[in-house]
Amino acid sequence: MIQRRNFIKNAILATGALSLPLSGNEIFANSAVATSFAANNFKKSIMWNTVNIQGSVLEKCKAVKEAGFQGVELMSHMDRKEVLDATKATGLAITDVCCSTHGNKPMSHPDAAVRQEGFEGVVVALEDAKEYGTDAILLVPGRVNETVSYDECWERSVEGVKKLIPIAERLKVMICVENVWNNFLLSPLEACRYVDQFNSPFVKFYFDCGNILAYGWPEQWIRILGERIARIHIKEYSKQIADKQGRSAGFRAPLTEGDVDWPKVMQALRNSYNHVWLATEMGVRTLEDMKDLSGRLDKIISM
Repeated sequence: MIQRRNFIKNAILATGALSLPLSGNEIFANSAVATSFAANNFKKSIMWNTVNIQGSVLEKCKAVKEAGFQGVELMSHMDRKEVLDATKATGLAITDVCCSTHGNKPMSHPDAAVRQEGFEGVVVALEDAKEYGTDAILLVPGRVNETVSYDECWERSVEGVKKLIPIAERLKVMICVENVWNNFLLSPLEACRYVDQFNSPFVKFYFDCGNILAYGWPEQWIRILGERIARIHIKEYSKQIADKQGRSAGFRAPLTEGDVDWPKVMQALRNSYNHVWLATEMGVRTLEDMKDLSGRLDKIISM
């Protein structure tokens, strides 16, 4: 664990010291993977918790398939048999698993018992992914707030991820850290350092295009993170709506009608992202909503 007296020095190194030259610095070693994806190489997935359609797992999977998606990002702690039966029946791929416990039980929590519960929740997510035949989970590693300082979040989450790596290696499932509004990993250089410190192919980044609009530009993050990115969330955000109605309201913008520069994002993905799945994370309430979302994603992929 990083000692308090050394944290500031280490944090400066972690975020990429300004005295280091950007060109040739090892922080960019994994940035440009020179992929050559054509538009039809990308495949469409949807996050399970955004499918707000009533029905069983099978009924929801049938709707996802009918809407034109090829895969689904599941939540952890679901009934595995029900999920496997439904995805087999519909032909949907399981693209990754989102940990369902990291919100209420983050590995940065002040209470060690809660941190342990959070750790155990991530283990279930890893085991779910293995059972489903996918190679990635989504993990929010921690949250900075009035009770958890930035350095504490760093120390505790790093400790937790290090304990998870042997399990991830055994199961051959990547732990993909996501950027959310958790007041943590606010710079792409720091995000690179966070991933790189583990020196493991089983710790990657899950990049969300919409979340980053509050404090950055997705195409820049994608280029800098490069092959550290193992999965992508396609999500819209409108700064204009946020200014008028509140910060979170910015996510109400329909896909392609906000401030994400999708042509630049797609160019960055084709240059730097070496996976095929693009997962939407935008709520839908009806099959027609989902078909509309699928069509909008088609337009983005064609850019």
